[in-house]
Amino acid sequence: MQFTAHELGLMLNGTVEGDPLVPVNQLAKIEEARAGSLSFLANPKYEQYLYTTEASVVIINNDQVLAEPVKSTLIRVPNAYSAITVLLEKYNTIKLHKTGIEQPSFIHPSAKLGDNVYLGAFAYIGPNVKIGNNCKIYPGCYISDDVILGDNVTLFPGVKIYFDCVLGNNVIIHSGTIIGADGFGFAPVGDGTYAKISQIGNVIIEDDVEIGSNTTVDRATMGSTIIRKGVKLDNLIQIAHNVEIGSNTVVAAQTGISGSTKIGESCIIGGQVGVVGHITLAKGTQIQAQSGISRTITEENKKWMGSPATPYTDHMRSQIVTQRLPALERRIDELEKIIKELKKDVH
Repeated sequence: MQFTAHELGLMLNGTVEGDPLVPVNQLAKIEEARAGSLSFLANPKYEQYLYTTEASVVIINNDQVLAEPVKSTLIRVPNAYSAITVLLEKYNTIKLHKTGIEQPSFIHPSAKLGDNVYLGAFAYIGPNVKIGNNCKIYPGCYISDDVILGDNVTLFPGVKIYFDCVLGNNVIIHSGTIIGADGFGFAPVGDGTYAKISQIGNVIIEDDVEIGSNTTVDRATMGSTIIRKGVKLDNLIQIAHNVEIGSNTVVAAQTGISGSTKIGESCIIGGQVGVVGHITLAKGTQIQAQSGISRTITEENKKWMGSPATPYTDHMRSQIVTQRLPALERRIDELEKIIKELKKDVH
């Protein structure tokens, strides 16, 4: 894909300074760009590169003052960061544009597909599946019986969705993720073995959710595991049976949330966090990376850290005290020696 500076200026409602016909065919960091590249300057810390970059076109803020001559053609916009975000979205839309039904693929006769659906090769669409308009289902996806997909759903290669699960509109699920596998339910038997508890619930994923690669969202034992509107889940996350994650909550990679736990809306959960089952986290809870949450949190909009987690500021104070422990030990040893000497003098 190739664009001229003039075409980019029109796209972004920007003002071109320099050669309007200079072409670009790739995006690059301003410090790494070469001829034919489009770059941008949004952070003042990188201004030095504006005067040395080889980029053919650089997007800058309207209020950017030039301290030296610039070789690149410039496009001035109100906000360079927002402008590059718009271009990245346009690029991604073009790159991921797919249409039609590829073969070989399987669509059960009872399945219903909406308008403008893309179905990649080796995809399987099971009985009574309902797929909305403008969905993209990439090669190797498996959609089991009675699954419902809303409009504008994108399933990247290798996504597996078990029976009875429901996805809303504008949901994006990345490669290797599994929705609706059995929850981890086993009952101990007298002889030391475990009997499997059938998991007959489902998973409900509401609108505008994005889930990263190789994440698992288990189906409920009964009822539903629910991912509310606007939730963003990173790669390699485990969501157990009957969990509910509130709207607009974000969860980073390698986090595990145990069964029947309820996460409030607008929470932020860092990487490698462990959350025990059957507890509740209040709205706006923020959990630092590698923390362990072992009890219900009722206070809203509070930060937590450590394992077991404590309030963030308390944990930081404790770390300072811990760092001082060697010095405190030396002082205690010195004081004990002084006390021993004093006792000798007394006797």
